[in-house]
Formats: sequence, C-alpha cells, structure tokens
Amino acid sequence: MILSDCFNYALLAYNAVTRRLFFNVPRNVGISYSSLPNQAVFPGPWEEYIKAPVDKSSIRPEKIWYANGSVSVPEALLESPKGNAPTTIGPGGLVIFEFSENIAGRACFNISSTTSERPVHLALAYSESPKFAGHLPDATTDRQERDLPLYLPIESAGITCVRSEFVRGAFKYLTIYIPKHPPSSKDIWSETNSPFRSAVLDTHPETQQKHLSPPDQSSHAKNRRISISSLYINCTAFPSNSNPRAYTGYFSSSSPLLNRIWYSGAYTLQLTTINPAEGSALIDYNRGIDHNHSPQGSWYSNFTIANGTAITTDGAKRDRMAYPGDMAIAVPGIAVSTYDMVAVQNALDSLFIRQYADGALPYAGPPMGYGGEFSDTYHLHTLLGVWNYIIFTDDISWLQSHWSAYLKAFEYSLAKVDLTGLFHVTSNYDWLRPGMTGHNLEATSIMYYVMQYTFRLADEILNDTYAMQQFPRWKNIASRMEQGINILWCEEHGLFSDNIGRRGCGGSSETLPQDGNSWALLSNIISSNSTRLHLVSRNLRKRWTKYGAPATEFPNVISPFASSFELLAHCAADHHDAAIELMELMWGYMLDGEGFTNSTCVEGYRIDGDIQYPAYWSSARNSHAHGWSTGPTMVLLSEILGIRLETPLGKTWTVEPHLTRWLKDVRGGFATELGRFEVVLRRMRVEGVGRVEILDLETPWGSQGTVVFGERIEVKGGKMKFVRFVDEGGRVERVKPGWMEEKLKDDEEWKRPEVEERAVGVVDWKALEENYVNGP
Repeated sequence: MILSDCFNYALLAYNAVTRRLFFNVPRNVGISYSSLPNQAVFPGPWEEYIKAPVDKSSIRPEKIWYANGSVSVPEALLESPKGNAPTTIGPGGLVIFEFSENIAGRACFNISSTTSERPVHLALAYSESPKFAGHLPDATTDRQERDLPLYLPIESAGITCVRSEFVRGAFKYLTIYIPKHPPSSKDIWSETNSPFRSAVLDTHPETQQKHLSPPDQSSHAKNRRISISSLYINCTAFPSNSNPRAYTGYFSSSSPLLNRIWYSGAYTLQLTTINPAEGSALIDYNRGIDHNHSPQGSWYSNFTIANGTAITTDGAKRDRMAYPGDMAIAVPGIAVSTYDMVAVQNALDSLFIRQYADGALPYAGPPMGYGGEFSDTYHLHTLLGVWNYIIFTDDISWLQSHWSAYLKAFEYSLAKVDLTGLFHVTSNYDWLRPGMTGHNLEATSIMYYVMQYTFRLADEILNDTYAMQQFPRWKNIASRMEQGINILWCEEHGLFSDNIGRRGCGGSSETLPQDGNSWALLSNIISSNSTRLHLVSRNLRKRWTKYGAPATEFPNVISPFASSFELLAHCAADHHDAAIELMELMWGYMLDGEGFTNSTCVEGYRIDGDIQYPAYWSSARNSHAHGWSTGPTMVLLSEILGIRLETPLGKTWTVEPHLTRWLKDVRGGFATELGRFEVVLRRMRVEGVGRVEILDLETPWGSQGTVVFGERIEVKGGKMKFVRFVDEGGRVERVKPGWMEEKLKDDEEWKRPEVEERAVGVVDWKALEENYVNGP
C-alpha cells in the first residue's frame, strides 16, 4: 500500500477497532519475556532439529578430527568415554576435537597429573570452519591472517578453565597441543598475563597489566607432560535461559532441509546473544577506549558493551557488538524462536545511550559511538528495531522513555530527503558494501518503511499530539518519495539502479543492487498493483547462481543479509515459491557446503561457493554465526505461515499462510505475553470431494484478527479450522474440529518440483582485492 494512502485511513480504522482491544484484552496470559519458560512452549517431534545443547554447562566433543605426535588415548576425552585411561600429551603432541555443532564458551580441563614442577603451557586454538583447524585459530582481527593461540598454564592436578575474558564466541573445532619448545615470554599474551579485564560503558578504565614469570627453559622442559581425564566447554552464550532448548516458537514441514534451516537460524541467534560483559572481540578497536596494550593477533571477550544480563549482537566470534543492521533480521527471529526480548532491549539501549547531539545514532553499540561512527542506513535500522521490539512486547513505558530520542533521530533522517524525493546519503558506512553514497535506492526505501511504523508508533501506540501535528509534512515527503524512486528505474533491466550518477541507469558503473531492489519491494513504496512489483521479483530470481543470490552492489559476494531482505521482497510480490526456493538453495548450501559449520548461519561467502567473505582479505575472519544471516527463521513464520502481529503482542493479527509448490505440509508458531499463535496447513484428499487444503489455527482468546485463505475472514481469537476446496474453484469453508477425519487421505498425486540447475558464479579477482575492508 502506498504510504500517503495509508495515512488517510489508518487513524479512523485504528480508533474504531484497535484502541478498544487495547483496554479490553486480558494481560499476562501468555509467557513473560522477562522470565522465560524453562520448557518448550510447543513440544513435539520437531525438537530433534534443535541445535542447542541439553546441558550448556558441560559440552563434550563428539570425535577426534585429527591427532599427531606425543599423544596417547585422545578418545578418552570424547562425549561418551568408555572408561579409558586419561589422555596424555607431551611436547609436540596435538589433538583436534570436533564438536557436533558450532558452540561457544570457556574450555575446561580436568587434569589428572602433570610431570613438571613449573607451569606447562597448553596451547589452545579455536576454529568455526574445518579449513582453519590446526595450530593457529581462525581470526577475529583484521590486522593479520590468524589469531594467536591461547596459552593456558597448567600448574597442578584438578580442574583448570580459561578465564571468562577468554570465552571464544564460536567454534566447532578445538585444537590443544604442547609446543615442542616452551613458548617464550613474548609469546604468552594471555591467561595470567591478561592486559586488561573489562571496559564499562561511558568510562575509560586504566589498563591493568600483569606479568608472568619466564617459562621453563630448563633441561626438564622436554619432559613436560600432562594427563587429562576430561574436557568440556561451559557455554556462556544465551544467558537468559538455563534451558537453551526451551524454545517459545517452532517450525516443521515436509522439507527436512527447511526444518534444519529454521533451527540453524534460531541457534545462531542464541550464540550471538551474550553476556554484555563478554563483548567486543575487536581488540584493536577497543584500544581507543580501554587503552589496552594487547599484542597484535590477541583476542579477548571482556569489553562491557551494555547494561543488563543479556544482549543480542552481530556475531558470536566477532564482532560481539550491537549492530542495528543485524537487528533488522535478528529481532523478529528472536521473537519467534526464544522470545529473549530483554536481550533486544539492552541492545537498543546501548545504541540510544550513545546518540549524538544532532540526533544521529551510532553505527554500532560500544565500543563504537565514542568516535562519531555513523551510517545512514544503520541509523534507520535502529528505528525499525524499536518497532520490532514494541510489537512483540508492548513495552509502552520503554517507548515513552525513548520517544523524544526516537523522534529526534527520525527527523534527522527525514531532513535528508531532498527535492528529488530520494534520500541523500552522507555516510558510506553500510553493511561493508561499496557505493553507499548520494541519492541511494536502499536508503530511500528503508526511510519510507520507517515512516510507516513511526506514524503507527506515534498514533496507534502513544497517541502523541505533537507527532500527529507533523502529519501533513510527513505525508508530503512520503508522496515525494513515491515519485522520486522512479528516477532510479531502469526500464531496460526491469530493476532499480543504486544511485543517481555513475551507479545509475546507463552510468559508467551501473549497479542494480540486490539490497535496494529488495527494499523497494518490501517497503511498500511501490504500489501493490504495479507491474514493477512482480518484474523486480522475477528479475532478482533470474540472477541466482548455483550457491545463492548475488549481491551485485558488492562484487563477488553472496550475502545472507541482503538475501534475507530478498526473501521478504519475493513475499511482498506474492512470489512465496521463490522465497522457499532461495532458502533451500542458499541456506541449504550454508548447512551442507564444504567448510561451513553445518549448524549455524555464516556472515557471507564468495560467489563461487568458497567460504571467504569478500569483505575480508583473510578467509579465517568470516563469522560463521552471524545474526544478520538468519532471515528464514523470521520469514517462515511471518510470510510462509503468514502470522503477522498487527498490534502489540498480537491483540490484533493477520494470518495469511502460503503452502507454496514446494511443501506438502507446514506448521509452526510462537508465543507472546498474550498467548500462543499456531498455524497448521496440509494438502489432503477427501473421498468424494477431491483435493483440499486444511488450515488449523490457534490464536489467543480475547484477540481479534483476519484470516486470509482464499478470501478474507474476520474472526475472534481461539481455535478454528478452515478448508479450501481446490477442485471446487478454491472456495473456503469454516468447519468444526474433526471434519471428515475418517475420509482424509494424503494427496499422493502431489510431487515436489525439480530443483533448477544453475551455473557457478565467476569471481572478479581484481574487484575482490579492490573491495577489501579495513576495520570492523
């Protein structure tokens, strides 16, 4: 719907229906996000897909990936030891353990004995990908190809764990070894030599430097041996719930791959939710605030990035900070899987607390925000994060306390829409893609989207008189944007261009961006009856390669972040088939492709399928658990099952499910403080009737909503069943529970479509080197 039209009737419709529901719907009948349930809200066979451990305090490795040198009985340290003798490691001995999933936490060792009177330094190296399992870890730094190994001093028998600042945010492979020659003092940067402990918001703590006695260089050094009876990881991620498998949402379908994809996204969002005191692994960036003297290649997770007990961040391994762009995908995904909205609130607070004097919001949370870091698009993503937080929590007191800051930020961006009707970008920061400048498509579309939700927050939620007085001005700007976007339309390609100028239609660097075209569709800036809506969706699909959808604005990149918005774009164009097809093509590759974790969603990868993310010259720096890559976890619930909350907590809602040609059956749901929302949709046949689609639906009592299932049906909350008679023109009938159960049979004639073969993307090696990014 065009925004200017939306403004004209929204207030009337809202006053007539919604505001009455705000005061009449009973509260506290669902689950509380401030005190999460310790059992799954929707128990069932789909729980077999959950990646989270049963016991997060003691995760054991699954198998020995590699062993070499002076090592005996390494299998004694596996998940199910058979009463073997302890594992003994001596100089030159090395073992690489593989865990069943990508995990996080503190490594702990139960030491049976040690042969040295002085500390024996056990080297630890972590990696998410098997490609970097070995003597050196993968990378959190951008200053060198790999991180430094962590030396853990073993002094005596008993349990020895790395300290909390040495939490490794994500790894599937753990290498332990004793170097052939004892490390020199300059090599030992860690453990008892920690250069600093933590940084606190809005402070500049003094550096705390401790010193280590010189390592053992005596003739006895060659006899350094330790015996280990057990190894386990104490996982400190997702601190809000002691039971990491107590999901508040679920998904299940006839596609096992799609089920794995949903749960991999949910699990990724758990790994990227951390204790705020264990934040920011960007040591070099932290130095400007905490003044650390940590050597190049070292890593820590001890920068306090927010108040509270939990925060959602961009990446588990790195960067371990609140990035607004990531939150645009992550927040709805969290809401429909674990409901850890406290972590979301703390992330938003970490951004608003650093708001600049002119209203601009920081590019990311601490340690950013101290140096004026800013992104036009990420600023807007923060405002969208506010809407997503409020729609799932109804936390009006929080909104009221942040409202003046929100409006200041909103007006800051609104002033950048000039007479062209386009948003004029003044910061080149975005999601690391080049070309973010000038009159930009993506920024314009996101701004238009933010305007819709700002109006709803001001009117429907807060009834703010001052904001409503701005309505005529807002409406005029919205109308101007609806016209302005036409400047960027490239008729020859059936897509929008990136900017006015060289990246515009026919420009010297003509660019038809994935992110901007996706946002143009999902933002509603294009009329729903425009042929462009369907044309853009089809032309985006035509560009897919063997390993996913290319982000043409960033050469050589396949971006799960931009592609998550493309999923929403196809759904906005009513091409839900394309959304499912892209999920299985691209996220399926992330789960089963070589070099990935097979359990979490990667930050990005190269167009030829290699695990290098082309933003970084070092492939080892790629984050294999990144919140911005979890789009399917949100989209499968909101667009395929079609459960959309229209007002906070779902007091009013819409359910518009789409089975698509890829699925025989699909089901799922989530819960809010109001209650449970669940949809079950099946293809069946009925004797004497023919093919039918059966929709079972449950929504909270006292709520009210619209079911769109062939036709629009207004209903009150509760349990209900609908049947669409496929062989009778698609007519829909509401039926009683148990309808025709004895005559229902599987639709054995239905067949899943064949998967289309696509070519492998070709790497532009010159552009690859030109677009490497220095810094976070």
